[in-house]
Amino acid sequence: MSETTDKYMNELREWLLQTADQNLEEMSEFFTARIEGYEEHMSIWKKSYERFAELFPKGCEKVLDIGCGTGLELDEIYKRYPDISVTGVDLCQSMLDKLKEKYINPPEVICMDYFQYDMEIEKWDAVISFESLHHFLPEKKKMLYQNIYYALKHGAVFLLGDYVACCTEEEELLRKEYFEKRKKFQIPDEQFVHFDIPLTLEHEKELLYSAGFSDIEIYDDMEEAMILVAKKK
Repeated sequence: MSETTDKYMNELREWLLQTADQNLEEMSEFFTARIEGYEEHMSIWKKSYERFAELFPKGCEKVLDIGCGTGLELDEIYKRYPDISVTGVDLCQSMLDKLKEKYINPPEVICMDYFQYDMEIEKWDAVISFESLHHFLPEKKKMLYQNIYYALKHGAVFLLGDYVACCTEEEELLRKEYFEKRKKFQIPDEQFVHFDIPLTLEHEKELLYSAGFSDIEIYDDMEEAMILVAKKK
C-alpha cells in the first residue's frame, strides 16, 4: 500500500468512527433535502462531465441515462449532440423537476427505481450513468449490468463514470460499515440509502465482463474515480 493510500485509509477509518452513530438517509430524501445547492456542489466535477461528453460515442440516437439526477452529464453531451433522444430514470422527483426546468425541450424522465425499469431488448445506442452506482451492492449491479447489456444494440456502449475503491481494504471496510448501520438502525432491505460502497476497478470490470461485455476501455480522468466505456459486440 502506498503512502498516499495508507494516509487516505487512516482518514477513512477516523471518519467512520466519528460517524458511527449517524443513521443512513433514504436515498430520495437525501437528494431532495440538498436540491438547492446540488449543482453548485457538483461543479467540482465540471472537467469530468466534459470528459464524459468527449467519450460519448458519435452517431447515437436513443440514449438511456440511469441515475440522471439534474442532468449535469447531459448538459455537456447536449452541447455536442443536441438532437439525441434521451430517457432519464431517477428515484428522486425533485432532481427530475430540476432537470426539466433547464431545457425548452427536456428529455423524457421517469421517476422510479432503475433496477425495476424495463429497458427492453436491443433498444438503446448508449446507456450512460455518472456517479450513481457506487451506492449499491455488487449483486444488484451485476443484475443491472446484464439488463443493460441486453438492452443495448449490437455495437452500442455503456458509458460509466463512478467512484472506485482505492483497494480491496476500502471496499470491504465500507461494505462492513454499510451492513452494520443497516442492522443497527433496522433499515429494511428494500430501502435504498445514501452511503458509498464503491468497488475496486478490478471488481467493477469483473461485473461488466460477467454481464457479457468483452471490450472495456478505462479512462482515469477523475480524482478517486474512473470512466469506463464497455462495448457490446
